[in-house]
Amino acid sequence: MVEICKVELKDLYPVEGGVLHGLCMKNPTDIDSCNWKRPAVIVVPGGAYACVSRREGMPIASEFFAKGYQTFVLEYLTCNDDVRYPEQLIELGSAVDYVKKNADKFFVNPDEVFVIGFSAGGHLVGDLAVEHQDVSKKAGVELNCEPKAVGLCYPVISQKTAYKGSHENLLNGYTDEAKAELLKTLNLDEAVSEKTPPAFIWTTKEDNVVPSENSLLFALAMARNNRPYELHVYPAGLHGLSTGSKEINSLQTETERIVGWIELCAKFFRSYCVEPF
Repeated sequence: MVEICKVELKDLYPVEGGVLHGLCMKNPTDIDSCNWKRPAVIVVPGGAYACVSRREGMPIASEFFAKGYQTFVLEYLTCNDDVRYPEQLIELGSAVDYVKKNADKFFVNPDEVFVIGFSAGGHLVGDLAVEHQDVSKKAGVELNCEPKAVGLCYPVISQKTAYKGSHENLLNGYTDEAKAELLKTLNLDEAVSEKTPPAFIWTTKEDNVVPSENSLLFALAMARNNRPYELHVYPAGLHGLSTGSKEINSLQTETERIVGWIELCAKFFRSYCVEPF
């Protein structure tokens, strides 16, 4: 009933790497001919564009799988693989395109592909949200990569805030002049437009790595552009909470309320779905 798959994106798209790990349910009914579909969630872990966090990958996917979504985790290349922008953006765009083009195989509604990211992964997802219309040109191939909506979890948004490491890793090797030009888009709040899909955003006031100001900047940009969004700022909790559960955060003192973000985000995504279940 459950299918686990692994897709090497470089075998199908003009990227240097990127692996898509799928956790999907096969048709659970006893009628093979029924048009049973689920929405899909692609999970993008964080890691400052220097690594890909395990704790923000499959633990998240399994939670959304249990809530009725077909789920995928993107393991993307980082600066330690000697790649830089826009490689990661094209890998994520390719992942969305792959899920949409193989929707029947995975029992997915191709019009309901959501993407959720954490920390630097939140930046990557936010980048897709503001740049999805330009990814095909950057990739050199046509990609159907617009998400139905996105989830940004304690996301890196702007280099103008206290944390700059993710932007530095993403743009490693670019000249100062080129960086200044690219940051006009990669400071994501400056690139939000009427084309940006709806966003669910959450963070904590106590985040000591990526200040909550990042999430506020993106939410304000969504408001200015009249785009749908939902924002939650929890008063307690440090950076990198993932699911918020004690299993993932055994050293955290306050996680009980934060666990609720998953249900809130799942309901936000569901508001853009047609399936009655």
